[in-house]
Amino acid sequence: MILKIPPVVQFLICVLLMWALNRFTTTNHFNFEYQKFISWIFFGFGILIGLLAVNSFRKAATTTDPMYPGKASNLVVKGLYKYTRNPMYLALLFILLAFFMRLGNLNNLFVVVLFIWYITKFQIKPEEAALTKRFGNQYLNYKSKVRRWI
Repeated sequence: MILKIPPVVQFLICVLLMWALNRFTTTNHFNFEYQKFISWIFFGFGILIGLLAVNSFRKAATTTDPMYPGKASNLVVKGLYKYTRNPMYLALLFILLAFFMRLGNLNNLFVVVLFIWYITKFQIKPEEAALTKRFGNQYLNYKSKVRRWI
């Protein structure tokens, strides 16, 4: 793997960056009537997606450790994995979007985009290479039918 920082740590770094940007910038703030409610919806979706994704891995009796995708014993293609190849990262993205909405600072959109770029380049693409090596045509076939994010 190219990446040596676990995705959850990357997520927490983004949360800290968002907090700092919100705390130390005075421009580009927004506030509207249902902002907190919408942030809770994003948060709820993130938690639900994450729990369903982890449950799919547990049912398939395979590793959820993103640092060692080559140790996967089974290719998970059921549940949410029929619609997205990376629902665990999608869950983290939804929670970041919830925090973005809750803070109400447009500057934090940069951090959300940075998270998507970074996790794709340094986590997802290396995982795809490891899964291709591990599962071959079975993974390539799955990859051709299901999108990376959504």
